[in-house]
Amino acid sequence: MPNHPFRRIRSTAAALAAGALVVALVAAGATPAHAAADTERPTAPGPITVVAIDTTWVELTWAASTDNVGVVRYPVGARFEDFGAQYSTDTNSIRITDLRPSRTYTFSVWALDAAGNSSLSNPTLRLTMPPGDDQPPSAPGQPVAYDVAATVVRLRWAHSVENVALDRYEVFRVDAGGTLTRVREVYQYPPVNSAQISGLTPNTTYTFVVQARDEVGHLSPLSAPVTVTTLPPPPTCTVRSVVRQWPDGFVAHLVVENTGSTAVDGWTMTWRFWASQQVQGIWGAKVVDRLNNSYLRVGNTGRNAVIPPGGTVSLGLVATGTQLPEEITLNGGLCTVADE
Repeated sequence: MPNHPFRRIRSTAAALAAGALVVALVAAGATPAHAAADTERPTAPGPITVVAIDTTWVELTWAASTDNVGVVRYPVGARFEDFGAQYSTDTNSIRITDLRPSRTYTFSVWALDAAGNSSLSNPTLRLTMPPGDDQPPSAPGQPVAYDVAATVVRLRWAHSVENVALDRYEVFRVDAGGTLTRVREVYQYPPVNSAQISGLTPNTTYTFVVQARDEVGHLSPLSAPVTVTTLPPPPTCTVRSVVRQWPDGFVAHLVVENTGSTAVDGWTMTWRFWASQQVQGIWGAKVVDRLNNSYLRVGNTGRNAVIPPGGTVSLGLVATGTQLPEEITLNGGLCTVADE
């Protein structure tokens, strides 16, 4: 429509009149409506209802809240067990994606106005998603025991094959008569294929199996079993050391005494050994591995595997660096170190 001169003049006159009215009100001591603070909460949204749903998404709606000024946003929460997420919408409906089949979620919604006032007595909806998985996982691989100690065994296994998503692995101890006792659940997502089993009895034989569970609750067949015997209790020991150093290296002679009441039959020793250090020579033992680049682990030779009570074994090391052997353990038991 053309901008007629009369129409423009009339608009200007109206604006001047409105301004004069505001000036008159302020002069009379009145407070303009827009200057007053908004402390009134919005009303609670209406009950949450489902508009549409699939295995991994849901569309929700609710009756809109009312407010003396205006609702600007609806935060929406979605919680599964101890995990939760929050979404936001400026309308009275929302579509939430990336959900998991067969999980039960609790959805909640509340209203916020521009001043940050939040509604009270807000509705919630507990909803189980449709199942999206009708196949159980395959059996995990046979567990392998490693880092066996007196009271701890670590197990690892090949992953199960699952068509949607694994939820967890469960490790069972197979007791006499074939009874299964669950000793560990691995919940990390995605589940890791290893577990540490603690609280075991020294010098005892155990059998373990592993089972996988998917998100829907389908269980895999049991893995093949693994049987492992924990080590005897860690021996008590004393280490006497003679060390000769130079600026960037040393030679150490260690005499290890079994101060316990039972013989040690097969042994490993560890001591602090930095990643920058290198073994240049060793006798009376053989290098097994490096632990976390902070410890060196050595083991017995074929001639000195047995240390009787009160008996000793001698070994020596030539290495670079300035970190001398300390925090010495024998089969997991911490030894007393006495310099000579």
